[in-house]
Amino acid sequence: MTAVAVSEPVSQTSPVPDVAGLDVAAELLRGRRFVALTGAGISTDSGIPDYRGEGAPTRNPMTFQQFRSGADYRKRYWAGSHAGWRHFRGAEPNSGHRALADLELSGALAGVVTQNVDELHTRAGSRRVVDLHGSMNRVLCLDCGQVFARASIAARIDEANPWFEEPGAVQIAPDGDANVTNIADFVLPNCSVCGGSLKPDVVFFGEYIPAEIYQEAKALVHSSDALLIAGSSLVVNSGIRLLEQARRRRLPIVIINRGVTKGDSRASVKLNAGTSETLVALAARLTA
Repeated sequence: MTAVAVSEPVSQTSPVPDVAGLDVAAELLRGRRFVALTGAGISTDSGIPDYRGEGAPTRNPMTFQQFRSGADYRKRYWAGSHAGWRHFRGAEPNSGHRALADLELSGALAGVVTQNVDELHTRAGSRRVVDLHGSMNRVLCLDCGQVFARASIAARIDEANPWFEEPGAVQIAPDGDANVTNIADFVLPNCSVCGGSLKPDVVFFGEYIPAEIYQEAKALVHSSDALLIAGSSLVVNSGIRLLEQARRRRLPIVIINRGVTKGDSRASVKLNAGTSETLVALAARLTA
């Protein structure tokens, strides 16, 4: 497929790209059943920060190997994750999430593959959602595989740590973590079935996406006629692999992201603007 000229970048203060760029994107997607791949940029308007956006703080997240290596690491992770989750669970879907849900309801969107762990797509009304990196609202046992609701584990943490109070200024991360230092006396939650180690059901750095989850995402892209990427810088390998799948099939690829992504040179059109407001404008054109 011949690539369409990429729209001119717009000012960082401009909420949406030029009308011509939106029209090109809408024309590429119109009449096609497409899949959306979303990243942290779609949730920033819900108060969840972006890992790599402009002004994002430098982070060194805990790896899976560290988490497994000892109780001190698990205490540090769970204390921060518990403080962060209290803020994380208060986030609400924004207009971008709702625009994608409306596009699915209209029949234009086949489903959403998301790199986010906030479940905001599901709460916005999207029905077919592949949580590529898991969900902060589930907890699993690394020893027996039992799955728990995060709220029930949070209640147990509160009961076991009545002294623990979240810091006055918590630095929240996109994965629901936070920086907490007072962890020496923190009591870890353990599996109520086997006594094993618990972990939020999210993919840590150094951990592989479960094969069945990635295959579900891959199948969704394979069954679609175009790919819409919204709010992802495509630095994570899983996103690039899905983009490459679409590119090899010569599908139209539309990228919406404020700033450069690793997929810009492979996009049919790139819209350099805020994710949520651009999705709203695009959905209006596709459902008119």
